[in-house]
Amino acid sequence: MARFSQAKVERVLTDPSIVRNRSKVESTVANAKAIVALDGTLAELLWSFVDGSPIVGGWRALDAIPSETPTSRAMSKELKRQGFRFVGPTVCYSLMQATGLVNDHVASCFRYEEIQGAGSDLL
Repeated sequence: MARFSQAKVERVLTDPSIVRNRSKVESTVANAKAIVALDGTLAELLWSFVDGSPIVGGWRALDAIPSETPTSRAMSKELKRQGFRFVGPTVCYSLMQATGLVNDHVASCFRYEEIQGAGSDLL
């Protein structure tokens, strides 16, 4: 995607099988370019926001889990500085959850203990 030309973006925008939002398609191309520009250091950058160890939420109820945190706001700001787009604090927090940077399973969930201590090998 990092090599998509404007003509390729235009072709993608006619594909009925995807969300055809120009801003989202163009931001996906920009984000691919930003990943390439990081030259293999994206994982290191992301893990630097949690000092190399997952943040453990320890929440007791699903409605207590936040949609963003000061850490996700800092990550958003840095990723934007690096050229990423559509990476607001909520998106960044979702990324943190999906990649194991934060363990937001409620404490009663069977996965909560299972992923404790997994660390940066999840990314």
